[in-house]
Amino acid sequence: MNHLMACLFVALVALSNNVFAEQRTDYTMGSDGPLPASQQGLTLEHADLHFTIFPDKKAISGKSVLSLISGHARTQVGINLDNFFDISKILINNALVASTQYSNTEGLLVIQLGEAIEGEFTIEIHYSGIPREAVRAPWDGGFVWSKTSDGQDWIATAVQGEGCDLFWPCIDNPIGEPKTTTIHITVPKGLVAASNGTLKSVTKGDSTDTYHWQALSQLNTYGVAINVGPFDVIKTTFNSHFGNKIPVEFYHLPANKEKAKQLVEQLLAMTDFFEKTIGPYPFAQDKIGVVETPHLGMEHQTINAYGNQYKTDKYGFDWLMFHEFAHEWFANQLTNKNANAMWLHEGFGAYVHPLYEYFLHGQAAYMAHMFDMRLGIRNKAPIVSKELLTVEGVYQEEKGGPGADIYAKAPWVLHTLRNLIGDKHFFDATTALVYGTATPKPGKFKPVLADTEDFLNIVNRLTGDDYSWFFDVYFYQAALPEVVENRTKDRLTLAWKTPNNLPFPLPLDVSVNGKIFSLDMTKNKTLAVSANDLVIIDPMSKVLIEKPHVAVYQKFIKENAK
Repeated sequence: MNHLMACLFVALVALSNNVFAEQRTDYTMGSDGPLPASQQGLTLEHADLHFTIFPDKKAISGKSVLSLISGHARTQVGINLDNFFDISKILINNALVASTQYSNTEGLLVIQLGEAIEGEFTIEIHYSGIPREAVRAPWDGGFVWSKTSDGQDWIATAVQGEGCDLFWPCIDNPIGEPKTTTIHITVPKGLVAASNGTLKSVTKGDSTDTYHWQALSQLNTYGVAINVGPFDVIKTTFNSHFGNKIPVEFYHLPANKEKAKQLVEQLLAMTDFFEKTIGPYPFAQDKIGVVETPHLGMEHQTINAYGNQYKTDKYGFDWLMFHEFAHEWFANQLTNKNANAMWLHEGFGAYVHPLYEYFLHGQAAYMAHMFDMRLGIRNKAPIVSKELLTVEGVYQEEKGGPGADIYAKAPWVLHTLRNLIGDKHFFDATTALVYGTATPKPGKFKPVLADTEDFLNIVNRLTGDDYSWFFDVYFYQAALPEVVENRTKDRLTLAWKTPNNLPFPLPLDVSVNGKIFSLDMTKNKTLAVSANDLVIIDPMSKVLIEKPHVAVYQKFIKENAK
């Protein structure tokens, strides 16, 4: 009976996904692809976003005023906005644009300008409609229209894969991060709207209330979030190791007050770990924020979406809360320049899990988590593609992306790099990558955009060596390096085998009867061993190498899951 129900569920999900797919346009659903000419040279200084939410109709109306700078004279501007919406009017520098001067067929709103514009200018867009509804948030994005157990509206957005244009006009690319943002959300009376930044005021009306938020930090485009519900809020303060005090706010459903209090205590402990390990909390001028959501979770900047139902895992904390909060450093402070470097978000975000478990429980917990991740590595495609992918393309193995390897393989590559260059160089390089400086101080840094080559350059600079060979094999090749063993009755010869025979002078530890030999492996190495000697390659599991038994186990699991 359980198997039958599972099959029915899979069939229903597949059917709903097919229906939803018919509504999609490839452009709208493909976030973070190549920039069209109409967006090149633009920067977004400020976004002033107004939303009115109509839960009964599952609809919204919006007004967005974008303050932009163009680096060159242009006669057209492109803004990403889902073509599900009706546009009632557009103004450029407060002057009304004729409807014949703009079109939005595929989700790129192209506005033809009467005169060329260069430098500062504003675009005001008025729009309304029924936004795409998430089929399976947060994996398939859009609006989540839900109800609490007592029947009240509970609404959230989650659009990482598809991008900001699913509900607000934006430049759907990391270069489109607004440097400051104001967000105004009008909701039916009795509901609360939680969003990014700091709540500045609430305008009370007869039947609606409007919540006015302001984010002083540069804001991740897909991190802009609308959350609506009958929330209560827990407020406290985190006393940073760097001398500043940071407001902490958790918007939760009233029935979960006690559980929410416990989660806030975990959140404070997590912040303590990140500040000691990586550096200062990036958005102290705004807040440390969490909101309870009807979907599992998402790294919405300063208002992290949380829907894990207050579960504690075998390591003694809520893993999902930790993962989404980790993205404040790895996704929001450090944002990839393009989707090909998505592993910077998810690889670092996944690797800090075992680091935190070591922080809490020591080496056994660290290696237990690393071993679990090792069993999930698939090696179907390189972690970093040589062709520019969209966010969805990165996550889809069937389209040539690395898929789940950015969560499993990338942390193991970081683990191997850390063992190669040592803790000081590794954590110094991580800090420099995240903040753009070796000595981050609150208020003295801004969010940065980076890619794989930026990380390589930092590692090379700090170590004084060139680790291009390491990055070439682990990041830009799908297959893992192998240790080839040739053993006779009195000799053991070891050699590296790499994809495309790439150079790979990675040192390797070998245990012979408990004695560790550290081999530099710049060329084949031979050890004197007898047939009775106990030999263990990489006894402390410092290195990510091909393990045939993993593929056998993965095949067994796949076959027995049917």
